[in-house]
Amino acid sequence: MLIQYIAEYLEYLQAERGLAQNTLDAYRRDLSSFCDFLLVQDSIDDLSGIKRSHINLFLKELHDKNYSMTSVTRKIAAIRGWFRWLFSTDIIAQDPSLGVELPKLTKKLPKVMSVAEIEAILKNNLTDIESVIMELLYGAGLRVSELVELNVNNIDLASRYVRCFGKGSKERIIPIGEKAKKAVLKYLKDRELILKRYKIDSKKFLIKENGHFVTRQDVYVFIRKQGELLKKHISPHTLRHSFATHMLENGADLRVVQELLGHSDVSTTQLYTHVSKKRLKDVYFAING
Repeated sequence: MLIQYIAEYLEYLQAERGLAQNTLDAYRRDLSSFCDFLLVQDSIDDLSGIKRSHINLFLKELHDKNYSMTSVTRKIAAIRGWFRWLFSTDIIAQDPSLGVELPKLTKKLPKVMSVAEIEAILKNNLTDIESVIMELLYGAGLRVSELVELNVNNIDLASRYVRCFGKGSKERIIPIGEKAKKAVLKYLKDRELILKRYKIDSKKFLIKENGHFVTRQDVYVFIRKQGELLKKHISPHTLRHSFATHMLENGADLRVVQELLGHSDVSTTQLYTHVSKKRLKDVYFAING
């Protein structure tokens, strides 16, 4: 019974709010884990039986199992959103999640690579497709999900821009540099050969040598290996953080960087100004003691 309402809520999020599939999958996992807890705890499989105390007990269990504060916050947000929707659609008469507060998270400064580290990766005898991945993650600040979903017609080499769809399917246009343009042109020749070899008819931009589409996991594995060569733990998002920080350090306007990253709230982008200041202090004290 509860699973049915989760499915309807996810349909609403997809149709009305245009949430990405990865986000919907995360909501499904979080809400399903809550419903599994209710079933085990009190054999509850009906909305009318859920009380505020059950949510508190669920949160206690998460803390007891040492879930990170980020995971707990995400699960609470999913539960609150679900109950708000149930209440607004008159499926329930009272919202048991009212008053449940999100834990206050201390914002951690994102990890950022130096320009020298980025250049070191680009000199690592990368394949054509690996070079393109690097150029678009760092040179355009794309999220990994945006990268793997790119189609060939999303890239305009004549005007030198890439068109992608971020969170909530929001479209944005990002300029690309000459190096990125050259990397794309070189890779497109490889891609044509792959399409012919495997008789593939697809608009998908990133296609591997074996004819399979590049996945998020492929990108994570590639970036992680590059980090290992630098003896540094990095992810695709590290390159996005580095793109934003380096833009600001080189005089880019905060609002411009906000647009390029696709942030709906400028306060999210402002976090990178703190990174820039911290890096400035680190360099200063490294030189002056």
